[in-house]
Amino acid sequence: MESFNTFTDLFLDVWNNGVFGINATDIIVSLVIFLFFYLLRRLIARFILNRLSKIVSRTSNQIDDAVIEVLDGPLKFFPVVIGFFIASSYLDISDNNQDFLDLLNRSLITIFIFWLLHQLIIPFSFVIKNFESKISKPLVDWTLKGLKILVIVLGAVAILELWGIRVGPVIAGLGLFGVAVALGAQDLFKNLISGIMILMEKRFTVGDVILVSGEVEGVVEQIGFRSTLVRRFDSTPVMVPNYKFAEQSVTNYTRRHHRRIRWLIGLEYKTTIDQLKNIRDDINNLINKNDNFAKNENAGFYVRIDSFSSSSIDMLVQAFTVTNDWAQYLQIKEDLAVQIINIVEKNRAAFAFPSQSLYVESIPNDNIEIFNSIKKK
Repeated sequence: MESFNTFTDLFLDVWNNGVFGINATDIIVSLVIFLFFYLLRRLIARFILNRLSKIVSRTSNQIDDAVIEVLDGPLKFFPVVIGFFIASSYLDISDNNQDFLDLLNRSLITIFIFWLLHQLIIPFSFVIKNFESKISKPLVDWTLKGLKILVIVLGAVAILELWGIRVGPVIAGLGLFGVAVALGAQDLFKNLISGIMILMEKRFTVGDVILVSGEVEGVVEQIGFRSTLVRRFDSTPVMVPNYKFAEQSVTNYTRRHHRRIRWLIGLEYKTTIDQLKNIRDDINNLINKNDNFAKNENAGFYVRIDSFSSSSIDMLVQAFTVTNDWAQYLQIKEDLAVQIINIVEKNRAAFAFPSQSLYVESIPNDNIEIFNSIKKK
């Protein structure tokens, strides 16, 4: 019985003193308070969002709608911050332990603030995207990613400063190491700078068809910090380091105003002059009356007798289509080819094909007799 009483006294002593001098009852009550706010975080966040949604619904601005959508995560974390603060305030602890709890509360509040700022960058993107006409879309995306990284870094620095960790001396101490890393990462910085120049100069953007001399030809799918993804026409993806675009010439086919058609049409040598002139004039009138071909000082059309080949009289037909679309260009090109065939046939002419003529000269009688005598021998 005496042992039982001793155990009871020991249990009550531990219960009253608890952990770090905190009564166990206070610890349990604090945990219940914290769990209460933790379990109701979704309900509280939903209540606040519904209230804000009713206010925002009265406006036609897209920015405030985007703000409501991105607040879901931080608002669910906010009741946790409040719950921990109320639970820690309920405890009666020593000054040293109180300072530790204050740091935890400050850290949670700092995380909430910087998380909120990080999420608000998304609706802020609607403002930045208004500058896409002046700067390229990938550069806008880079700016948004850079802002998000900056907020995360600043938040981490703020929390470290709260706990007495000075970031400045740490960064200064890493200076020499940073120089060594920079020397070893020259290609990385070279690619990064080249990527920024690509976006600033607008050499090409996502969706453009480009040709990089000696590298690749295809469609630009992604412009990254280090490399650019170009998908070839056989669907093979090719990652091109950004510095290549500074060292190699880049042809941007998408920036063309027109697509060119250039043919040398070979006609038979037996074609008369009148037939040649009629074919030339008919093709000229055909292109001149067709709105699918450009007719300006930079994109004229020509139909002329060009040269005399080994087996044909060549007529040059050159014109530029008003469209830059590949499918439409092929359709216009096909229609022109069919109509040229009709024009040649209408003028009773024909297309030439590679051929050779063999001329056999008559042999004099004296030579025939000599040949026969030689043959008999």
